[in-house]
Amino acid sequence: MLVTAGLYLGLSPGVERALGLPKTKVSPETRRVLWRIASLFAFDSLAGGFLTTALLTLFFYERFSVGEGILGALFFGARIFNAVSHLGAAWLSRRIGLVNTMVLTHLPSSLLLMAAPAAPSGALAAALFLGRESLVEMDVPTRQSYVMAIVPPNRRTYASGVTNLTRTVGWAVGPPIAGAIMQSVSLAAPIFIGGTMKIAYDIVLYRSFRRIRPPEEERSM
Repeated sequence: MLVTAGLYLGLSPGVERALGLPKTKVSPETRRVLWRIASLFAFDSLAGGFLTTALLTLFFYERFSVGEGILGALFFGARIFNAVSHLGAAWLSRRIGLVNTMVLTHLPSSLLLMAAPAAPSGALAAALFLGRESLVEMDVPTRQSYVMAIVPPNRRTYASGVTNLTRTVGWAVGPPIAGAIMQSVSLAAPIFIGGTMKIAYDIVLYRSFRRIRPPEEERSM
C-alpha cells in the first residue's frame, strides 16, 4: 500500500477532470442502470464469499492433505496469476469489448474451480485452481472500467461508491454461510454453490448489458 501511495503521489494533475462541472442530479436512467449492475455485483460478491482464500485453503488441506508449505506456494502462484491476468484483461477488452471480457473469462473460471473437487489428486486439483486464478480476476479492471464508462463523468465517484459498497456487503455475508454449509453438508458444497451462483451472474450480466456499450466501443464500431 505504501508503494502504491508513492505511485499515486507521482501522478500528474492532468489525471483529474477539470473543475467546474455542473452539479446535476443523477438521472433516473443512470440510477436504474447503476442499481441493476450494482445488484448483480452484490450477487457475484456473495458468491465470492463462498470461495474465500481461507475456505479454499481448508478445502485443499482436508480433501487432499496438502501441507502448509505447499499451500503457501500454491496461493503465491495464484496471486501471481491474478496480477498478470489484469494486464491480459486490458489487451483482451480492446479486442472483444468489456462485457465480453468480463463474461468469457469469468464463466470458465467457475467451471475450472467446480471441477477441482472431482480431481483424483491434489496436483490436478491445484492445476485446475491455478487455471481458475489465471482467469477469475480479469473481470476486475474491466468491471471498473465499464461502470466508469456508462455513467456521466461527474457521477463516477457516486457510481464507484455504490458498486463498491454493494460488493463489500455481499463479500461480508458469504463466508459465515459458506462455513456453516462446509461444516454441515460437505467440504466441496460451497465451491459448487459459489460456482453456480457466479455462472448465473455471468449469464444475467451478459443478457442485461451486452447492448449497453461504453462510448469508446460505440465509436469503434
